[in-house]
Amino acid sequence: MNPEGGTPSHEKKRSMKIHDLITTTEALEDLCGRLEKSEFVAVDTEFMRENTYWPELCLVQIANEEEAAAIDPLAEGIDLSPLLDLLTENEEVLKVFHAGGQDVEIIVNMTGKTPHPIFDTQIAMMAVSQSEQIGYANLVESWLGITVDKGARFTDWSRRPLTDRQIEYAIGDVTHLSEIFPRILDKLIQTGRGDWLDAEMEKLSDAENYIVDPETSWRRIRQPGRNPSVLGRLKVLAAWREGEAKHKNIPRGRIMRDETLADIASHPPKKQGDLAKVRGLSGAWKDNDIGKRLMKVIEKAEPLDKSELPEKMKRGAPLGKEGALVADLLKLLLKIRAREIEVATRLLTKAEEMEALAAGIRDLPVLQGWRYEVFGRDALELVEGKLAFAVREGKLAMTHIDDMQASMEEALAAE
Repeated sequence: MNPEGGTPSHEKKRSMKIHDLITTTEALEDLCGRLEKSEFVAVDTEFMRENTYWPELCLVQIANEEEAAAIDPLAEGIDLSPLLDLLTENEEVLKVFHAGGQDVEIIVNMTGKTPHPIFDTQIAMMAVSQSEQIGYANLVESWLGITVDKGARFTDWSRRPLTDRQIEYAIGDVTHLSEIFPRILDKLIQTGRGDWLDAEMEKLSDAENYIVDPETSWRRIRQPGRNPSVLGRLKVLAAWREGEAKHKNIPRGRIMRDETLADIASHPPKKQGDLAKVRGLSGAWKDNDIGKRLMKVIEKAEPLDKSELPEKMKRGAPLGKEGALVADLLKLLLKIRAREIEVATRLLTKAEEMEALAAGIRDLPVLQGWRYEVFGRDALELVEGKLAFAVREGKLAMTHIDDMQASMEEALAAE
C-alpha cells in the first residue's frame, strides 16, 4: 500500500553511503560536519533501561538522504559533543524521529535540551491517514513495501562487540526513515495539513515533558479523590521513591509499584511491622532499612496545600441517559469525519472532550482553530440539533436539518 496514492517523486532507488561503526571523536566530527549542511537528519537510538533508572545509551543511528552511520557512545574516549550540538544547537537542520519520545528523553538527560526543530513521523501519520499510533515496522511496510527484520530488536545493545546483524538492523531504521520522511512531507503539503501538527511537534520540543521533578511526580500516579491528607502522603512518598530509585539507579517500580504507593497513601501503616501486610511489599520491609526510611516519610507527611490540589474535572450538567446518547452520537460523528478526511480520530479530539461537549462545556480545543473547521463546527451543530445522520449509498453521512427540510419542501412543491 502506498499512502500517497501514486508514484512519489522520491520513488527512485537511492544510492546511500553506509559508514562503518563510528567509534572515535574524529570520525564523529567529520560526519557531523557533513550532516550539518543537510535539510534534515533521521535519528534513532538503541538503549537499555530494564534494570536502571537512567536509560543507558548504547547506539545512535543518524542519516540524511546521502549517508548513514551508527555511532558507538560506549566506545572508549569518544566525545559525543559534535552529535549533541548538531541535535540540540543547530536550528537549520530538522531532526526526524519515529515515536521519538524515549530517544528525546535520553538527549534531554544528557544535555538538558531537546532536539530542535523536530518532526515525528508517527504523529505526522495521524494527519495523513487514520493510523493512531503506527509502529515503525508498519510504517516501513506501508510506504516502502519492505518487511523489517525484528530479530535484532530485543538483543543486548550494551554488549560489545556489536554484531554485523545488529548494526545492519539499527542503521536500517534511519535509512528507511530518511526515505519515508520526504514522502510524508509531500503528502502534508498536498493536503495542506502541515499546520495541524505545529502544536503537537512543539510538545515534543518541551524539555519539561521529559524531566521528572520529584516534587511533582505524584501527579503521574492514578489516585481517585482530592483528600488533602491522602494526597499529601502520596506527594512525599512519590518524591521519596524517586530519590531511592535514582540513588540505586534502578527502575522506580523496583522500589515500589504505583498501586502499592497509592495504597499506602490511602491506608498508611501505623508501625513498620505493618509493612509486611502491604500487598506489593516483601515481608523484609517490616524490619529493614528501607522500611525505616519509608515510615519516617509517612510520619512527616502533611496534608497537601489547597493550592496544589488537582482541579476538578471540567464538567457541565451530569450527562444522564440522554447526554450519554448525545456523547455516543458525537463519537460516531467523529469516526465518520475521520474516515471522510483520512485522519486519525486522536488528532481531532478525545472521548473526554466529546462527553464534555455533550454536557454543555464549550471551552474545548475541538472548538478552536483548525479542529473547529474540520470537525468541531459539525459536532456543535449536532449537539444543537442542527445536524442529523443519513444513509447515502449504504454509508452513514451527515446532513443539515435545514437542507433536509428544504429538500422535502421542494419535493412536495413538485408534486
